[in-house]
Amino acid sequence: MIFYFCYSLNFMKMKRLLCLLAITTFLFSCSSEEQYVIKGNLNGGDDKTLFLKKRESGRWVKIDSVVLDNGTFEFIGGAVDYPDMYYLMVEGNRGAKVFYLENSSITISGHIDTLNNLTVEGSVTQCEYDNYNESLKPFYEKNSALYQELRAAREAGNDEKVASIGEERNTLFEDMQNFQKEFIFTNSASYITPNILRSISYEMDAEELMKYIGQLDLKLAETETSVFLIARVEALKKVAIGEIAPDFTQNDPDGNPVKLSDVVGSKLLLVDFWAAWCSPCRVENPNVVAVYQEFKDRGFNVFGISLDSEKEDWLKAIEDDNLTWQHVSDLQGWNSEAAKLYAVSSIPANFLLDAEGKILATNVRGDDLGKKVAEILGE
Repeated sequence: MIFYFCYSLNFMKMKRLLCLLAITTFLFSCSSEEQYVIKGNLNGGDDKTLFLKKRESGRWVKIDSVVLDNGTFEFIGGAVDYPDMYYLMVEGNRGAKVFYLENSSITISGHIDTLNNLTVEGSVTQCEYDNYNESLKPFYEKNSALYQELRAAREAGNDEKVASIGEERNTLFEDMQNFQKEFIFTNSASYITPNILRSISYEMDAEELMKYIGQLDLKLAETETSVFLIARVEALKKVAIGEIAPDFTQNDPDGNPVKLSDVVGSKLLLVDFWAAWCSPCRVENPNVVAVYQEFKDRGFNVFGISLDSEKEDWLKAIEDDNLTWQHVSDLQGWNSEAAKLYAVSSIPANFLLDAEGKILATNVRGDDLGKKVAEILGE
């Protein structure tokens, strides 16, 4: 893996140079007035509406739209401030083509039914992104093979093999993250780098994330992703171990407002972020129930915060999973104010608080939860 890792980085540099050389002719022939032009042909797309969109603050923003004329289209817009991720979507079709838009003439082609596989030419940044994704393929292919082995081992009831493959996949994941981290250091001025950092930032604490942000070229500070990452660092600092858990108020199932500070007070409180639609959460719930039943009379309590948007689904999951502790939700899904406050980017997520509301541990699950509760309560 180490040999491949080093080789891939050199290969990436070579391919980036090829991208630049391939587009040099176009750059010298461009008008001095900066703008973007996106044109192309989508087979099978007669008379359908094509949308150019962007994600801003977690929401879709429509930039432009055009009706395909025998599959052909063209978008012409003013100058963008910097290369960034945009999305091509077709009315009535699922999926989207993610690509980097910059001030150049970009050609996109392919079939309307396979948007993700469209070919993008004319964007230096997109070329870098394509090469980066190509370098990740060995990791994904290895993981896919391991997953097939895992399924076979489970069907055969070979628990030892299941555990072994699980460890191998964890190692593979770590290797891929190390590759991505090295990419950030060696490509600190690329506009794709902040998005790569964002994709792995959810496994980082505030100190580690700040270290990688500090490697980014100053020109990247203006990007929306960099602004997001800085804000995430500040949020993570507020919910680090040893800090007092930030207070918030949300409604219980009956519509009554409940403050976290009113729930804090038991010897140990598990602030548990989950959702009815979250499969890993539902798998973890029986474990939380078991720990709650074992330690509730010794000062352990749970406070559930749901990231659901449908009240009926939330209430049904509470009943089905026998979650007998107090629950709240603002029913805003991933826009949950409490989740934002606690920098929750994946669920299940939890925070273990003492009687004063100080954070003692985070994201303790499985057998570790019962062990940690027993340790703190002196059992």
